[in-house]
Amino acid sequence: MRSPRLAALELRRFGRGKLPMAALIAVLLLPLLYGALYLCSFWDPYSRLDRIPAALVNADEGATADGRRIAAGDEIAGKLLDSEVFDWHEVSDAQAREGVEDGTYYLSLTMPEDFSRRIASSSGDTPETSALRVRTNDANNYIVGQISRSVFSEVRNAASTDASRTFLDRIFISFSDIHDATEKAAEGAEELKDGVGKAKKGSKDLADGLKDAKSGSTRLSGGISKLHTGAGELRTGSRQVAEGTQQLADKVNGVAEDVRPYLKNDGKNIRNTARLVADSSRAVRHNLDLLVKAAPGTSVLAHASAEELAGIHRTRCEEADPDDPACPALQRAKVTAADVAAVADDVETLVKDADGDLKTMRDQLEKLEKQADELAARGPRLEEDLEFTVGRINELNSGAHKVSKGAASLYTGLTEAKTGSAELDSGVGRLKKGAGDLDGGLYRLSGGSEELAAGLGEGVEKIPDYDEQDRDRRTSVMSDPVQLAARSLHEAPNYGTGFAPYFIPLSLWVGAMVAYMIIQPMNRRALAAGGSAWRIALAGWLPVASIGLLQVGALMSVLHFGLGLQTARAAGTVGFLALVTCCFAAIIQWLNARFGAAGRILVLAVLMLQLTSAGGTYPVQTSPGFFNAIHPFLPMSYVVDALRRLITGGGLGPVWQAVAVLAAFTAGALALTALSARRRQVWTLDRLHPELSL
Repeated sequence: MRSPRLAALELRRFGRGKLPMAALIAVLLLPLLYGALYLCSFWDPYSRLDRIPAALVNADEGATADGRRIAAGDEIAGKLLDSEVFDWHEVSDAQAREGVEDGTYYLSLTMPEDFSRRIASSSGDTPETSALRVRTNDANNYIVGQISRSVFSEVRNAASTDASRTFLDRIFISFSDIHDATEKAAEGAEELKDGVGKAKKGSKDLADGLKDAKSGSTRLSGGISKLHTGAGELRTGSRQVAEGTQQLADKVNGVAEDVRPYLKNDGKNIRNTARLVADSSRAVRHNLDLLVKAAPGTSVLAHASAEELAGIHRTRCEEADPDDPACPALQRAKVTAADVAAVADDVETLVKDADGDLKTMRDQLEKLEKQADELAARGPRLEEDLEFTVGRINELNSGAHKVSKGAASLYTGLTEAKTGSAELDSGVGRLKKGAGDLDGGLYRLSGGSEELAAGLGEGVEKIPDYDEQDRDRRTSVMSDPVQLAARSLHEAPNYGTGFAPYFIPLSLWVGAMVAYMIIQPMNRRALAAGGSAWRIALAGWLPVASIGLLQVGALMSVLHFGLGLQTARAAGTVGFLALVTCCFAAIIQWLNARFGAAGRILVLAVLMLQLTSAGGTYPVQTSPGFFNAIHPFLPMSYVVDALRRLITGGGLGPVWQAVAVLAAFTAGALALTALSARRRQVWTLDRLHPELSL
């Protein structure tokens, strides 16, 4: 049986019920899910940027330059609000920060308070750069951040151009000012020439007067040097005196500060206390004399009393009646009397051993008594004496410091005078020499002034003097000297058209992959009957290739009539896609025929490799080395390049190369499928009991 008839029989079985027919229709429409839906969602996102919410913060306070008000922030904000780029919301800086953080806004643009002032500074003496602050959040959307960088780059260039115009305009105005000033300078040079003659006569009189001045300045310098030496000695001595009086004043004031509170309110108490101390000293001195006389007799008497109490206690308590109630009291009295006798012995010993010390104490008490009497006599007047003494010492200290300060000032002044007199003497000498040089220089100046007048006259003719119209024209050119004359060859009208060469082959591969999930890659009846391997391969390929052609028709119809896809070469695009779907069907058939259930996994893996190495989004050169290495060996790489030329235009070289590559892949895949069919006609244990079944 021939291959077309076998293919027809394979397709005919889908008409034997509603479910098989529905499955076939689903396979036909499946590429629309990948091609049409994907392209529809990405068709023209740049035309809808005005739906993206963005925050605009205009904190610019404006500025004034050359009497002209500048409000660059208001100007940029107005242009952005009138544009169709982003959905701008004027908010505060805090609202913008919060909005970008929580996703209310995808980005924010801030013009700071000094934006206009910095732009205006370009025409001033201290130019500064200004900055537009852009805030994005890639956690919200990465692509928006990329788009915003391109948009705000144009905004920055526009603002920079305006600032450059202001700066250059001032330069051209300055040229005119220089022209006028040079013209006036030329007139002044003529007047200078006349004045030089008069100056020459005055310079001779000056030289004669400076001879006498030099002699006087020398004598003055010597006298001031002697005064300076004496002032130095005076400064040293006065400083030492001031330091001594300061130490005295500090010590007296410190003591007075501690004593003053007591003297102020307790003068009477001090007198009474002093009298009490004197009386006490007399009483103690008298008692010391009594102690010395009474100490020996007291010791004897204490021992006699102790022995008497001990005898009473022994007779009454130890020998007569130990239970007598008075015995405890007698016992304590006995012990106490013994202690008193011991103390009396100690006092007697102290008096005998410390006779010299007691005499010294008696003398000190006598002296203390005398001093206390004197203090009692002066007690009421102590505060007055203290204040008088402190006041005189402070006056002395203040005067000493004034003298020291005056001496230092005198020394400093004489130092400056000494230096000045020396410089005066040296300067007069230089003036004397300079006066001679001046006389000769004025002669040369007379000739130079004539040359200056002539040169300025010629310079006036060479300095440009622009009028307002010429100045505006030159400012426009220099503020933006390079224009970008961009021209895109075979420009894609929108985002979807640019990505169609990538999504269309993806959808056709998926369509063929799903088709072989319901259609056998090799006809089982033909295999069982021992048919030709090539007929078996073609019989399994033709049904899916036919479905693929219908998928191409459905997909391109929806893209053209539904989304508005315009192709530069419509017929060539459809014909090329027919070859693409036939090639994909052949490759997927072989993978399923050769590897069985595992082939379906390989089909998906090959799809992933093709998508990542085809260069459908970014140029393949930007991908890692692995994807660059496999790029030339996968069919979708050539399909993407060829579809770009067929859809947007350009040379057909990549198209013919892709046709040859796809034809080779198709033929090679069918040959490998035929080889697999030949092997499948031999039954093995692996075929009877496969390791994997899907």
